[in-house]
Amino acid sequence: MKYLSILLALIPVAVILQFVHADPIWIFVTGALALIPLAAWLGQATEELALYTGPRVGGFLNATLGNAAELIITIVAIREGLLELVKASITGSILGNLLLVLGLSVLLGGLRHGLQVYDRRGAGVNASMLTLAAIGLAIPAVFGHSIDQVNHDAVEWLSIGVAVILMFVYALSLIYAFTRREQDLEIEDAMIHEIASHKPSWSLPLVAAVLLGSTLLTVWMSEVMVGAVEPVVQTLGLTEFFLGVVIVPIVGNVAEHLVGVTAAWKNKMELSLAISVGSSMQVALFVAPLLVFVSLLMGNPMNLIFNPFELAALGAAIAIVSLISLDGESNWLEGAQLLGVYLIIALAFYFLPTSAMH
Repeated sequence: MKYLSILLALIPVAVILQFVHADPIWIFVTGALALIPLAAWLGQATEELALYTGPRVGGFLNATLGNAAELIITIVAIREGLLELVKASITGSILGNLLLVLGLSVLLGGLRHGLQVYDRRGAGVNASMLTLAAIGLAIPAVFGHSIDQVNHDAVEWLSIGVAVILMFVYALSLIYAFTRREQDLEIEDAMIHEIASHKPSWSLPLVAAVLLGSTLLTVWMSEVMVGAVEPVVQTLGLTEFFLGVVIVPIVGNVAEHLVGVTAAWKNKMELSLAISVGSSMQVALFVAPLLVFVSLLMGNPMNLIFNPFELAALGAAIAIVSLISLDGESNWLEGAQLLGVYLIIALAFYFLPTSAMH
């Protein structure tokens, strides 16, 4: 945390560069790097708040606010009309958590501890929820193009309907998590133990101040970074899609990524899975549907129709994670396999031309 905080010095640098109309590449880079410590502080404040609310509510807060920085970035992008960037960042966040974070966690944890075990029952529930997410994101795309030829407004209503259903099922999953009886569990929820075993080190006023301050600064730096996206795309020859899939999710979730990998390194695979897989489910079942309604309120309506390349990548990621996790055991080779899939997908998105997405 203290090493990441050094990057806070880039906040005034990014502002100055924007003010003097410097090279957009430097504005984008400094703005993106400045967001990393802000995401870390936002995450730390959320964890401290969770310690005051009790273990179960605390786990819910960690899940709900864990993607706050990325959510802010995407809302700013919606306001700027960069809807393809938003959809790409949703895809990238799911891929990053399932393949990059979980892959690093399983690889490093396996190299240090050998075979690591976790609750098979929980892994099965997660696999079915991820499959539901894939179905929910794929159906609008499969049916949307045919529906659009007859009634364009119906496509928007299809997205809204799917968004409502996904959020409803996500709410049911939270109710299930809160109400399941302890004697029915083979292994206690690692996140609950993690929260319960610590005492708050910050006062509530300090938590509130850090949450407010880091949120406001995150909004500011997000505007700086998003404002430089189009010039960077033109200058470097990258696609807006690649930035959304690879760069934005890493910047917005780097603190959460570090926590997940560290948990596996400490042989807490249950917690590591809760962070990586749980965050992916939250993005697919809650954040993406929420952004549909946010975009309507902001006057830039976004639908849930993802392109075939995004759907293929999501399907591949969910399939391999489900296959690896269902046995309740992990080893370093499985981590390397997940990272291999992530690198293959990232490489394909890097070379994918903009014309292919239309």
